[in-house]
Amino acid sequence: TFKLKQKIAAMIKDRGYPMVLNVVLHRYNIDHIKEILEMAEGLGADYIELANTQYYGWSLVNRDQLMPKKEQVLHAEKVTNEFRERIGNKMKIFFVVPDYYDDRPKKCMNGWGEVFMIVTANGDVLPCHSARVIPNLEFPNVSNTDVKQIWYDSPAFNKFRGTDWMKEPCRSCSEKENDLGGCRCQAMLLAGDAESADPVCSKSPNRHLIDQAIKDTENPGLEAKPIMFRSNKNSKKISEGEEKERLAKFHALP
Repeated sequence: TFKLKQKIAAMIKDRGYPMVLNVVLHRYNIDHIKEILEMAEGLGADYIELANTQYYGWSLVNRDQLMPKKEQVLHAEKVTNEFRERIGNKMKIFFVVPDYYDDRPKKCMNGWGEVFMIVTANGDVLPCHSARVIPNLEFPNVSNTDVKQIWYDSPAFNKFRGTDWMKEPCRSCSEKENDLGGCRCQAMLLAGDAESADPVCSKSPNRHLIDQAIKDTENPGLEAKPIMFRSNKNSKKISEGEEKERLAKFHALP
């Protein structure tokens, strides 16, 4: 309950720990950004990250329902900047803009195999949280492989490390060191090719997929569709192809 969260927040402050809040933003709560910031200030948060939804997994399945309109994002950013100016250094505020509304991709995970290593519950080691969406990649496991060997020598961690793997337009792009080609998982999910340019990039031949998603935010028919929540039943529907039509556009090639 919210009262319990308030109680825990008070305990954190009483013990002198820094308090960090993370709020995931989407179409249905982004217009309440002022109230969210006021709540964080009231709780005594030291940091708050306003993280717009990243469209992977179940959020991608429900993108039509969750993705805010551009004017919503711009308004939320304006309110955030005004709030930040008012409170100064009292609380650090990070506003993570959804990359769909940019024309250059994010340097996802600060680069594949550059900083992050995720060890899953069964011991598999991944370069990023969503790496399993990329087919034909075998991920090493800490139960039978040394962590140092995994980081430096495993094919999975070296697959998209650096820039040698790049195809055009990334290979000859003057900005490739800045974004390292963007997100490999997003390229796979939207364009069907993990080695292609992140579709968010205006130089990508698949940018039209992002533009269509933005256009779809203005379609009341798509917005009105019910959200598909994660459950065994819905997972089975997807795995058995009952949601094939709904998901097809996310994997469509131009």
